[in-house]
Amino acid sequence: MGYPQPPLVPLNMESISKARADHNNGDAIVASYSAWLEKHPSALNSFDQITSLAHGKKMVVFLDYDGTLSPIVDDPDQAFMTDAMRSVVREVGRRFPTAIVSGRSRDKVFEFVKLNNLYYAGSHGMDISTPLGSLKYENHKHQTRAIDEKGNDVVNFRPAQEFLPQIQELKKVLQEITINVEGAVVEDNKFCISVHFRHVNEEVVGILKEMVETTMESYEGFRISEGKKVMEIRPTIDWDKGRALQYLLDNLGFDNSSDALPIYIGDDKTDEDAFKMIKRIGRGFSVVVSSTPKETKASYSLRDPAEVMSFLIRLGKWKGSI
Repeated sequence: MGYPQPPLVPLNMESISKARADHNNGDAIVASYSAWLEKHPSALNSFDQITSLAHGKKMVVFLDYDGTLSPIVDDPDQAFMTDAMRSVVREVGRRFPTAIVSGRSRDKVFEFVKLNNLYYAGSHGMDISTPLGSLKYENHKHQTRAIDEKGNDVVNFRPAQEFLPQIQELKKVLQEITINVEGAVVEDNKFCISVHFRHVNEEVVGILKEMVETTMESYEGFRISEGKKVMEIRPTIDWDKGRALQYLLDNLGFDNSSDALPIYIGDDKTDEDAFKMIKRIGRGFSVVVSSTPKETKASYSLRDPAEVMSFLIRLGKWKGSI
C-alpha cells in the first residue's frame, strides 16, 4: 500500500533567495569572527602560552562585572552572577590578588559579588577602597582614611569627589527629562550616571540621546561615552579603568615590579582604557569578552561569561598545581 504523497507546493523564489542570503550572511559572520580571532586569539585556546609566560611571576587579576562575570540583562538591577561564578571568583581571589573594576557604584557591585577577599573599584575606577592605600598618592587630597561599615580601617581614593554635588543635581535633571521616555532608566553610580535605553523604542532612541546631549551642554567638566545600550556620563578627569589598574598595582606593591603580570578581563568600551594601560606598561594580558568582532586593544578574547568562568577555573587550578 502506498503512502499518500504531500501536495505539490509551488517554489517561492523570494523565500529561496532569503534563505540563501541568510545562509551566506551566516557564513560571512563566521568568517569575519574567525579572521578576528587570528588577531585576538581565544584565551582558553592560548591558556598554556599565557601560563608559560606567567610562570614564576606574580599575577594580579582584574575583572569587569557586567558582561564579564554576569550576562548583560534587560534590567540592570537584575544583573546577578551565578553561585557557580561566585565560587570560582572566590577561589581565584584566594590564589591571586583580585579586583573587580566596574562602572557600577562600588557599593552596588559589592552587593552583586558579595566576596570579601577582593578589591573593588567602582564608578569606572573613580571610587576605590583598600586597606592600605597607595604610597604614590599618600599625600594626595583624594586619598583619605576612613572606617568602613564593619569598623575596619580603610583608605578611599576618590578623584572625582568634588563633582559629587553636580552629579547628584544632574541625576535629578536627567530623571526629569527622561520621565516620559518609556523604557529609559537613569542609574546613579555615585561618581557617574548611566542612562539605559535597552527598553526604549528604536525610533525614540535618537531623540533620547539628543535630549541627554543637549542637557549636558549646560554642565562643563563632564563627558558622555556609549556602552551596550547605555550612555555613560562621568567627570572629564584624567582617570579611568586603566589608571585604576595602575593605582591598585601600586597599592599592592607591584607598580614598578617586572615580576607582576596584570590580567584584565572586560567586555565594554571603558575596559579599553585598561587594555591600553597593560600595553603601555609592557607586561600582562588583556582579554576582551565578545562573541562578535569589534575594535579592541586587547590581545586575547573570550566569547561570554561562560568562557570567562572556564578560563578562571583553569587559572585557579594552574596556580594550585605549581
